[in-house]
Amino acid sequence: MTTATEMARVEGTTKYRKSVVQPRHTFNAEVKGLEVLKPGSNNKKLGYKITKGRWKGKYLYSLTLEERSTCPRYCHHWDDCYGNNMPFAKRYAVNTSLCPSIHTDIMRLHNKHPQGIVIRLHVLGDFYSPEYVTFWEHMLDLFPNLCLFGYTARWGDDVQYAIHTKLNVRYPSRCVIRYSRNLPFNETLIARYATDESFSGDSFTCPEQTGKADSCADCGACWGSHATKSVRFLNH
Repeated sequence: MTTATEMARVEGTTKYRKSVVQPRHTFNAEVKGLEVLKPGSNNKKLGYKITKGRWKGKYLYSLTLEERSTCPRYCHHWDDCYGNNMPFAKRYAVNTSLCPSIHTDIMRLHNKHPQGIVIRLHVLGDFYSPEYVTFWEHMLDLFPNLCLFGYTARWGDDVQYAIHTKLNVRYPSRCVIRYSRNLPFNETLIARYATDESFSGDSFTCPEQTGKADSCADCGACWGSHATKSVRFLNH
């Protein structure tokens, strides 16, 4: 009998299909809630108010997309994605309302947090097209107090090239998207990497995983003083 995990691997979806939500962009200036972004306080690993590093004082939010459907099939965690163990995560589908919903949320948060916000891209899922990367470039243009950090499995394709040129290179102090590769730091590419625990190059182990920091918000190493080193994550 085929399991839900096996079907997800073959069909390129999440294992938990009922958890996928279709964004419905219905902007109303009187509505105060967020549509798709979630405060880091909802995730103990992320944390909320950033207390260290160059983004100190900003507030951390996150975006979760559907794993596999937005990811490249060559991702080395395609089979064992940690989304397999997240049945209660709310995953937002890619539709015509997704980017307008994100834009609306950022506008609301821009007014709520004049000191700025940081968005973690993505708790699950990945950058799914060059146009989606261009959308984030536009958000960084519009909101000077917005910062982004996260990880991507994209490599050697037009999406990775867009991340490199439009985000990491253009906004090196406000955007740190690390590539999930077991490679050393590449100064020419301004490439930062996220690796597994087998990596032996110039790197540091995630302080949150080792108990040296309570959360990303209390650490800041990935986007701060260790930005030119690879970050090693313990296998999950």
